[in-house]
Amino acid sequence: MARKGYEEQFKKQIVSLYNNGKSLADLNRDYGVAKSTISTWVKRYNNSMSFDINDNRTEEEKELIALRKKVKELEMENDILKQAALILGKK
Repeated sequence: MARKGYEEQFKKQIVSLYNNGKSLADLNRDYGVAKSTISTWVKRYNNSMSFDINDNRTEEEKELIALRKKVKELEMENDILKQAALILGKK
């Protein structure tokens, strides 16, 4: 069986959709990519911001990536809390 090659931009789009709540089953149905493949992409990209298995980043680069990821998570949490405060303030 021939192995499919996917463009990095397509992989990023799939990972983004998954990170924003789209299920593996929905992505599989909509784009025809195996759930296990999507799961692998998500793990690799969310951990290192890269799809490269042989990622040769320095420890400082890896730490910077981890910190940027944490900032994004905290910003999302902050946005959620702001929205909740607005909702509760209207009641």
